[in-house]
Amino acid sequence: MGFVTLGKTGIKAQKQAFGCLPIQRISKEDAVSLLHRAYDGGMNYFDTARAYSDSEEKVGAAFAGMRDKVYIATKTGATTAEGMWKDLEESLRMLQTDYIDVYQFHNPAFCPKPGGEDGLYDAALEAKKQGKIRHIAITNHRLSVAHEAIDSGLYETLQFPYSYLAGPQEQELVDKCKEADMGFIAMKGLAGGLIRDGMVAAAFMEQQPTVLPIWGVQHQWELDEFLSCIQEIPAMTAERQAVIDHDHKELSGDFCRGCGYCMPCPMGIEINNCARMSLMLRRAPAAGWLTEEWQEKMKKIETCLHCNKCSSKCPYGLDTPRLLKENYEALLEGPGGQQGLIFPFSFGYRIVTLHPFRGMIE
Repeated sequence: MGFVTLGKTGIKAQKQAFGCLPIQRISKEDAVSLLHRAYDGGMNYFDTARAYSDSEEKVGAAFAGMRDKVYIATKTGATTAEGMWKDLEESLRMLQTDYIDVYQFHNPAFCPKPGGEDGLYDAALEAKKQGKIRHIAITNHRLSVAHEAIDSGLYETLQFPYSYLAGPQEQELVDKCKEADMGFIAMKGLAGGLIRDGMVAAAFMEQQPTVLPIWGVQHQWELDEFLSCIQEIPAMTAERQAVIDHDHKELSGDFCRGCGYCMPCPMGIEINNCARMSLMLRRAPAAGWLTEEWQEKMKKIETCLHCNKCSSKCPYGLDTPRLLKENYEALLEGPGGQQGLIFPFSFGYRIVTLHPFRGMIE
């Protein structure tokens, strides 16, 4: 496949795109080196946001002097026109550029439109008129807002969570964008860490010719895996399909995607991780989750007020307090229960089962 044309923008992006959220966790020197390696390997689309601390600054440092060689997308979380202009000017300064290719409203709770009291869309139109942005776009985690954005005809791309764990609701968005000649950008292509094999995820994306996945990259080994997909496009083999089928079976029904839009919790519970802890322990390297710090974070679930503020903000309509309770009980249940992963000892916790195919580890 090679490239994806983002609808009526005309942008031809390499199918493997770079998500710049994780580079805020590494040094500027390392980030610039990683971004250069990505470009040299064939990537040409880089997605960041004003909210990603110093990510824009690092992207700007990497591509200063070669701006015309790459596409840069960023986002504003502003809720007023004044706030958008402030964000835009800061983004331009940090990115060391005089224009942004794809300027996205960052997960708004509503669909900005011309004439709105917020003034957001009108401000974006003016910025486009001034040449400071080239395409007006939107990101979201809410199906209702995503549908409204597509139906409005006002936006040139939609960024939405999409992976091989997606359901028919997300697939409908992909299909509607295609019909509307609107670019579809897939965030969370690894389902927030629940998908562990990047090559399987990339092979799935190859079956979606209008979808541009932006892979969150922090380490060189992660980048090299996706760069290898440029050299040799990953095929959907029987083995890879078996992985997808297994994951669909294991993750069927309600599960937390880890998007974090339920936060903050009035009791300080880190919901977006605690509500899927048992899944992460099965599917991800467990050492980072088995610390004293995480024991204390999970114990906070006992203080849940059941105020349901988290549920009301969940874009997937999950019963979040129930998920928190079930994950906590699963961790404490121990070997007597089918889901028991960790059980307490006087000195802390130990892991019993990491993955159904990897046996028991203590």
